[in-house]
Amino acid sequence: MMEEEELEFAEELEAVLQLTPDVQLAIEQVFPSQDPLDRADFNAVEYINTLFPTEQSLANIDEVVNKIRLKIRRLDDNIRTVVRGQTNVGQDGRQALEEAQKAIQQLFSKIKDIKDKAEKSEQMVKEITRDIKQLDHAKRHLTTSITTLNHLHMLAGGVDSLEAMTRRRQYGEVANLLQGVMNVLEHFHKYMGIPQIRQLSERVKAAQTELGQQILADFEEAFPSQGTKRPGGPSNVLRDACLVANILDSRIKQEIIKKFIKQHLSEYLVLFQENQDVAWLDKIDRRYAWIKRQLVDYEEKYGRMFPREWYMTERVAVEFCHITRTELAKIMRTRAKEIEVKLLLFAIQRTTNFEGFLAKRFSGCTLTDGTLKKLESPPLSTNPFLEDEPAPEIEELVIEKGDLDQPKKPKAPDNPFHGIVSKCFEPHLYVYIESQDKNLGELIDRFVVDFKAQGPPKPNTDEGGAVLPSCADLFVYYKKCMVQCSQLSTGEPMIALTTIFQKYLREYAWKILSGNLPKTTSSSGGLTISSLLKEKEGSEVAKFTLEELCLICSILSTAEYCLATTQQLEEKLKEKVDVSLIERINLTGEMDTFSTVISSSIQLLVQDLDAACDPALTAMSKMQWQNVEHVGDQSPYVTSVILHIKQNVPIIRDNLASTRKYFTQFCIKFANSFIPKFITHLFKCKPISMVGAEQLLLDTHSLKMVLLDLPSIGSQVVRKAPASYTKIVVKGMTRAEMILKVVMAPHEPLVVFVDNYIKLLSDCNTETFQKILDMKGLKRSEQSSMLDLFRQRLPTPPAGPEGSSSLSLLAPTPEQESSRIRKLEKLIKKRL
Repeated sequence: MMEEEELEFAEELEAVLQLTPDVQLAIEQVFPSQDPLDRADFNAVEYINTLFPTEQSLANIDEVVNKIRLKIRRLDDNIRTVVRGQTNVGQDGRQALEEAQKAIQQLFSKIKDIKDKAEKSEQMVKEITRDIKQLDHAKRHLTTSITTLNHLHMLAGGVDSLEAMTRRRQYGEVANLLQGVMNVLEHFHKYMGIPQIRQLSERVKAAQTELGQQILADFEEAFPSQGTKRPGGPSNVLRDACLVANILDSRIKQEIIKKFIKQHLSEYLVLFQENQDVAWLDKIDRRYAWIKRQLVDYEEKYGRMFPREWYMTERVAVEFCHITRTELAKIMRTRAKEIEVKLLLFAIQRTTNFEGFLAKRFSGCTLTDGTLKKLESPPLSTNPFLEDEPAPEIEELVIEKGDLDQPKKPKAPDNPFHGIVSKCFEPHLYVYIESQDKNLGELIDRFVVDFKAQGPPKPNTDEGGAVLPSCADLFVYYKKCMVQCSQLSTGEPMIALTTIFQKYLREYAWKILSGNLPKTTSSSGGLTISSLLKEKEGSEVAKFTLEELCLICSILSTAEYCLATTQQLEEKLKEKVDVSLIERINLTGEMDTFSTVISSSIQLLVQDLDAACDPALTAMSKMQWQNVEHVGDQSPYVTSVILHIKQNVPIIRDNLASTRKYFTQFCIKFANSFIPKFITHLFKCKPISMVGAEQLLLDTHSLKMVLLDLPSIGSQVVRKAPASYTKIVVKGMTRAEMILKVVMAPHEPLVVFVDNYIKLLSDCNTETFQKILDMKGLKRSEQSSMLDLFRQRLPTPPAGPEGSSSLSLLAPTPEQESSRIRKLEKLIKKRL
């Protein structure tokens, strides 16, 4: 019964202590705890299982029970303390609430008293200032009334005077009076509802209308549309009338300007009609001479009649330009077949000169009304293609390489009148483009003929390979055409001219440069084994003569100059052309063409020297190396190779002195071609005796030293070879030396030989190992067992080529190497 009662009590207690999630979350935030007993989802069974996970843990159950009981007693003490502490809280709270309510009542009564006093003070102030406000309003209204009456009196009197002066044409007085009347009338805009005010406003408008019509009639009478100009100078009446027109509606001013300019230029339209002989392009100077005389005449007769801010002289000149552009465009469409390039350029030159004259004389402020779009001037550049002054004839110009780095010239100020007349020539610039196409074609043909007549350039040993003169002539002509065309138009004609440039850059590259490169032909003669063995030096004949080598170097230097100058030409064309057309300027294909010529030239030089060394390498592979009895000086084939190198390389280096980077490319390409070929022929030397291998090692070292000295061989000034070239030579020739060291090493025991091969060469290729065995002269039966052992001993491939390279270069000589190898090394050191 007791147990059942305890279970029921526990269930009731659990039901009472079941808290909502919000309350539980608030408790966890205020009293954070990691104790499992404080968790809302506490499970007694799991907690007991945690305390006693195994049967053996029940041994300390008494200790656990004592700890829990101690914790229960502490919790009871804490609860008891808290409950006792909350006994008097309710009573203290009620007392504090009553005190707060009393304080609020006292504060409210004080605020009410302050408000009552403030209202009484405000009422007292209003009574004091009431009379003052009335006097202030009366003063303001009186002042306004007096001012308005004065304005009304001025307006009424001014309108009467204005009407009277208008009838008497007293424009000088009207100009001053009209502006004052209009200013006074602005004060009465809010009174337009009053009939008298509205009537005065209508009288002012009527007076303005009458003045405008009267002034236009006076100008029509003074400058009739039909007939001759009125003799004598302008009257003071018209000058004052212009001052009145400045105040009236702007349409009156525009009408006066339009009629005057039309009447002033009417004679021009008659003199230079389309059917007149002076209207054609060959007499275009007369047009500009006529307007210059008219401008001088205008300044003398009418300069003071029109206000300065009207810019009448400039307006006359601008209207003349518009009429001239229209008339020239019309007559050129009619007589298009008669337009020749010289005539067109003459007309354009005279026109641009006239536009320059206008730019010096006028500011161009009248062009902002949308009649002409100003053209943007290209930015400055250090490129030599553009000069401020016109380019002279091509025969008079000589361009040097140093000109490419000339400092830029000061930029001329923008010409706001550029194109105001010359724009009409743009549709006919195809005549100019076709002429340049024809001229460039003839120029290229002349270059071809001159090259054949003059022959290849002479050898140059001082300043490097000479650039062909035709190259400078071509780019000078390009510069002249570009400057001339940019003065005519920066639109589609520039794109058409660029296309012509591209066409003849390619033709120059193929006809003048590639077309004149010497052709490689198989040599009928050559070195024989007997000639090498007898060391008949000087009997070898190079495939290319000295003149041909100089020609190749000259073509290479010319192509390099063309490549750099073409890049600058592209940049300058982009500066000259309109912004919207920049993307259509692209000379990358032409620059690639010159790069191809450079590569072909370098390849020809490499092939020539490489082919000259071929007979010597062939002789090396055919020598009986197993019969060599002693190690002597370097072999005849080495002497032959060195002789060819000393013959060709100094010539090439001296003729490529101005293009040093391409000489370096030549050296690198030759090393990359010669060294693999030398190793290939080295594998053909079989069988090789120990003495023969020592001789070959000596020869290889001699070739290595020559190749390392290749860039400065035969030169009085010794320069350090480029690091990239040195790395290639050291890597390639060291491999050849390692091959010979492996051949010299004894092949027994087999394991030591295989490991030595792997250390020295780091080559896991079975074919290479097979070639080494053939060079040692081993039988097939012996090779078979060694190949099997080699495959078994192959190490894991290295991480990269650098690792294998460093391994092969730094690997020490094996201890098993014979004393003959050490003697050979001493011999080499002594020789060096």
